[in-house]
Amino acid sequence: MVPYDLYRLLQCPTCGSRDLIVTDGGVACAACSADYPRHDGYIDFMPRGLAFDYVSKYVSEEEELAHELDYRDLAPPLLAAGVRNRTLRRLLDLRPTDIVLDSGCGNAKFAAWNADRVHLMVGVDPATLFADDAVKTVALIQGDARRLPFADCTFDKAFSIDVLEHFPRDVIDAYLAETARVLRPGGRFLVFSNTREPSRLQPLVDASRWLGRQFVRAGVYDFEREARRKSDHVKALATWEDVLDAVQRAGLRPVRVVFWNSVFTSFVEHVLMKLGEAFVGRGRKKGANHAGEASSDLAAPVGEGTAREIRARRRMRAHLQRRGLVYYALLAVTLLMELDLWLFGRLRSGSYFVVVEKPGRAERKER
Repeated sequence: MVPYDLYRLLQCPTCGSRDLIVTDGGVACAACSADYPRHDGYIDFMPRGLAFDYVSKYVSEEEELAHELDYRDLAPPLLAAGVRNRTLRRLLDLRPTDIVLDSGCGNAKFAAWNADRVHLMVGVDPATLFADDAVKTVALIQGDARRLPFADCTFDKAFSIDVLEHFPRDVIDAYLAETARVLRPGGRFLVFSNTREPSRLQPLVDASRWLGRQFVRAGVYDFEREARRKSDHVKALATWEDVLDAVQRAGLRPVRVVFWNSVFTSFVEHVLMKLGEAFVGRGRKKGANHAGEASSDLAAPVGEGTAREIRARRRMRAHLQRRGLVYYALLAVTLLMELDLWLFGRLRSGSYFVVVEKPGRAERKER
């Protein structure tokens, strides 16, 4: 979706000019002559003529990852994604008048799940693996978060889910500085990410992981897809002090933090959910027809564990859209996982939600 309101927010990411011309094919910069073409549901606003040292694997390996990410169809927000989304709504307090940025949006599922709650939801990512629902409901930009194509003080709120752990420190600093630049004074920014720090409840978490490894050794399931997804995690912000230092260097002020000690979550993700995927994602019998399954996609070069997980997710999506027994069972499991935040959210751990604020103009003058 490329709404008219989006054009009023833009500036050239190459030269910083706001002297932009909307054309039949996209947007052109009158100052530097850069051309930004419009595609099916998004605009390519990658900065022109700039080379960055760090490039995400989701960009460099976009075509290969498209096969295994199963990114186009969205299920309702449940399980770990459901906890993230519920916490995003609770901590960021999205309002109907807000203009909101999802920076590093991936397939833009969190943006799509919340687009109807705000005036304008904008998603930015250098890869273009956008979900079909996001293309219909979110103002999507192909862009680099180190050179955001937006004017200063544009957004009321912003969020970043599962992004910072992928970046080296210099990229994190640029990412946070750009986010601070496009936030309005008093605007708030929610980050969900993780450091390398263990929790004091780590033995309980490790018990679930140990049990999961026993099922892996027995050949019941594997973590192939998860390992691939996390293969480029850097975790340059190794401690909570590193997180605070990074946001403060960007001129942002922490106002709320909730830690995610994954006692219940670890059991769900390493045992319960994987057993369910192993059962639901079994290879179909000859002549069988499972709703929502595209067998041609599964012919892509992925391992059996990944193929089984994709089959399970596609089959479950068909049930979840009907909001029946399966949906409410998974919602109950989601609420169980959310107990980790309510019961242990003050206990420092690696995974965290932090809300930071851009100081108002008066506060900046005092400094």
